[in-house]
Amino acid sequence: MWRDLAPIGRDASSRGYRRYAWTGADADCRAWFKAQADTRGLTYELDRNGNQWAWLGDPSQGDAVVTGSHLDSVPDGGAFDGPLGVVSSFAALDELRRRGAEFTRPLALVNFGDEEGARFGLACVGSRLTSGQLTIEAAHRLRDGDGVTLPQAMEAAGYDPYGIGADPERLARIGAFVELHVEQGRALDLSGDPVGIASAIWPHGRWRFDFRGEANHAGTTRLVDRRDPMLSYAETVLAARREAELAGAVATFGKISVEPNGVNAIPSLVRGWLDSRAPDQESLDTVVTGIEKAAREYAERHGIDLDVVRESFTPVIEFEHALRDELGAILGAGTDRPLPVLGTGAGHDAGILSGSIPTAMLFVRNPTGVSHSPAEHAAEDDCLAGVTALADVLEGLACR
Repeated sequence: MWRDLAPIGRDASSRGYRRYAWTGADADCRAWFKAQADTRGLTYELDRNGNQWAWLGDPSQGDAVVTGSHLDSVPDGGAFDGPLGVVSSFAALDELRRRGAEFTRPLALVNFGDEEGARFGLACVGSRLTSGQLTIEAAHRLRDGDGVTLPQAMEAAGYDPYGIGADPERLARIGAFVELHVEQGRALDLSGDPVGIASAIWPHGRWRFDFRGEANHAGTTRLVDRRDPMLSYAETVLAARREAELAGAVATFGKISVEPNGVNAIPSLVRGWLDSRAPDQESLDTVVTGIEKAAREYAERHGIDLDVVRESFTPVIEFEHALRDELGAILGAGTDRPLPVLGTGAGHDAGILSGSIPTAMLFVRNPTGVSHSPAEHAAEDDCLAGVTALADVLEGLACR
């Protein structure tokens, strides 16, 4: 499965993945998922929001156990973020069948669409729509960098953009969702454990900073006569690092848009996107407030107009303690060393769905901690340990 999936959407020059929502690479990933479902005799289903489901048992029975993740990527992303969870879900089912496990609850494997938000700037679109956290109207306003709207992209890919929306009937079928994911950090590497259990997802959000100045000639305009928004932006980037360090949080300006974007022109507009995350809400508020305060001071000093818009936000998410404890009991049975329980600063579909259904997560060790990069990696032995752990969990939840 890993070999078949690996070439899809991989860029020859960067060796990273460019699997963006509603593109050719996305279509190929979807075809791969359906083929895996068909090969195993599972009932394939595409929901109204473009999420893919593969069912074992009768979905209408309810109280189903669901596992899976996503197949899309960030720009030049790694191979493991998302796909490891999907591949592992099929592999875990294969392992349970090898064991002769008898299911007493329906089981579903899922591929959620547009989790990374690489094309339209909003993460977890598929699960947000399904859970009602993203309205139809807001979804239809989403545009990519070329001005293509989400409805236009869906139509071009052969899907109906006017059928999207909350899907409470589907969520009512689900009793538990467990997502396996490569760890995006080094906690497991430092503890020496191949697999861990998630405790919570840090509160996080994305903010757009629009610095508006005055375009002018780079060679003839005196420094004192300039209204250069790039200066205010650059100073704000440094302020973000400073504020994050003080609060024990993280803050990143990783995307920028410049107008007119000429080598010999002073910009008229610099638009930067801030991603910030923290262990708790108070720390996150402190960081973002500090960054915005600094940005406004810099903008005023340079004669720049500044608008700050919050584009997305997710509060702290505590995974359901009962389900989390049940995973710990299943995986800790017969051992004297419990699996580590750790928090994460990364968002996931399991986090979005946690407001509607019981959810939990398993992490697989990442020896370098690198993620969202072609260097992202997990050792084969650790991946297999993850499959075994997921199979054990599914057996404990769905085969009792």
